[in-house]
Amino acid sequence: MSGIASARLAEERKAWRKNHPFGFIARPVKNTDDTLNLKDWECAIPGKTGTPWEGGLYKLRMLFKDDYPSTPPKCKFEPPLFHPNVYPSGTVCLSLLDEEKDWRPAITIKQILVGIQDLLNEPNIKDPAQAEAYTIYCQNRLEYEKRVRAQAKSMAPDE
Repeated sequence: MSGIASARLAEERKAWRKNHPFGFIARPVKNTDDTLNLKDWECAIPGKTGTPWEGGLYKLRMLFKDDYPSTPPKCKFEPPLFHPNVYPSGTVCLSLLDEEKDWRPAITIKQILVGIQDLLNEPNIKDPAQAEAYTIYCQNRLEYEKRVRAQAKSMAPDE
């Protein structure tokens, strides 16, 4: 991993630990030798209060390439979500994460996670990634919200 990417990710980790949005999780995974793997982060995004997503904690993996922050991380829900902008593989389709569209090297991990949380309840129907969720969202909003609420319930944190 390049020195630029490592330094930036170490900085991001420090900033996150000091100050991050309530309910969100973002941390590098540990290698087998207990060192941190700054290229692979486990994250979790809480569903926004007052939306059908409320109550769920959505696990997301963030994978960084060696040329980060020139290129955005790949963000993937594990397990994949029922959502118009989430590919069946779990990968998030968001202009913020697309170097051809809105990605800028100044965007932080915190901004990415908050942006994905916003996307959950405000899908971009101009850029669908999952046919079933897109179709139901467009044709039957009540059914869509019912499915989302069931998903939120199944992904509620164990407390």
